Amino acid sequence: MLRFLTGGESHGPQLTAIVSGFPAGVPVSAEMINRDLERRQGGYGRGSRMKIEKDKVEIVSGVRFGRTMGSPITLVIKNLDYENWRDVMNPAPGEEDRSRAVTRPRPGHADLPGCLKYGHTDARNILERSSARETAARVAVGALCKCLLQEFGIHAFSHVLRIGDVEADCAGFSFDKIQELVENSDVRCADKSAAEKMRRRIDEAAAKGDTLGGVVEAIATGVPVGLGNVMSWDEKLDGLLAQAVMSIQAVKGVEIGMGFGSAKVFGSAMHDAIYYSTQEVDVTQGHGASGGFYHRTNNAGGIEGGITNGEPVLVRAAVKPIPTMMTPKESVDLVTRQPFKAATERSDVCAVPAAAVIVESALAFILALAFLEKFGGDSLAEIQRNYQSYVEYLKQY
Repeated sequence: MLRFLTGGESHGPQLTAIVSGFPAGVPVSAEMINRDLERRQGGYGRGSRMKIEKDKVEIVSGVRFGRTMGSPITLVIKNLDYENWRDVMNPAPGEEDRSRAVTRPRPGHADLPGCLKYGHTDARNILERSSARETAARVAVGALCKCLLQEFGIHAFSHVLRIGDVEADCAGFSFDKIQELVENSDVRCADKSAAEKMRRRIDEAAAKGDTLGGVVEAIATGVPVGLGNVMSWDEKLDGLLAQAVMSIQAVKGVEIGMGFGSAKVFGSAMHDAIYYSTQEVDVTQGHGASGGFYHRTNNAGGIEGGITNGEPVLVRAAVKPIPTMMTPKESVDLVTRQPFKAATERSDVCAVPAAAVIVESALAFILALAFLEKFGGDSLAEIQRNYQSYVEYLKQY
């Protein structure tokens, strides 16, 4: 079973991800992973931390001469800012400098519930791990999974649909066009007019010491029919995908396909009619192997009954405004119980463009997980044989 574990604190020496269950023989390089790490760090509205960190991955196990070995893969990302935090984050036994303790929990963070749960009176013990800095490790894992998926013509990308009250209009844009435009946009928005308005909203928020959230969408094309499971509740692909995306810091809502919009229309306007063609479906439009069955709409977001249906998989996430603000809200000191303005930490004004890349990575991991469960094997060559056999079966269905 494909799985991963991340470790490390925001201002600790490094972030580490260990991936197990990854097949042997998959071409992998640090450069492939670093491209996505760089995309995560970009975006209009990011804070000063991104000027310090230049995320680069070091592959320390599981890969030899550019191909995976089948053993656990260890990915390490150094925290360059650790040099400024050595005394605060010292793991050796010793007396803690309480003058630097964070005793004023920040509303909207895990500070207060985390301290109450674990019995801490220094919220740094919570905020260091709950920080979105951890998502750098998840993006590295997602990039690794993309190396596997691309061997089977599956590609994932992401874009921003909304920042604050500014919404993009991408109607009529092909997937290729969206990808081209967003990679040249500092807000990852394909709608150039909306992108300019988004920048102005971010500037307005920064001037007020405030923050902004938004909505992002991740899309995977080339996904074959049959990933996931309709038989068991905990193996449904949309459920797994929702859990993976919802676990990302600052995400407060997840929808697949039409999502919440489906609650506002008649069934006749929501459900995707089924068609069949003896001609192979044009995969350049995002379709995956489906044996000639296809849909002309994709309101289901590529998943029906917990199983992929051969259409592109679409997942959206609502990202709340970053809760660390330069105009902090009221809080109460953990030790003195006196009211104070909440403590502030260096933060972003808007991290929505970065969140898009993180959601994209979560989508890649869940698809790789489901793909290996369906076509599992110990090596890329074995999986390719299994997959081709399935494709032939679909053609003869």
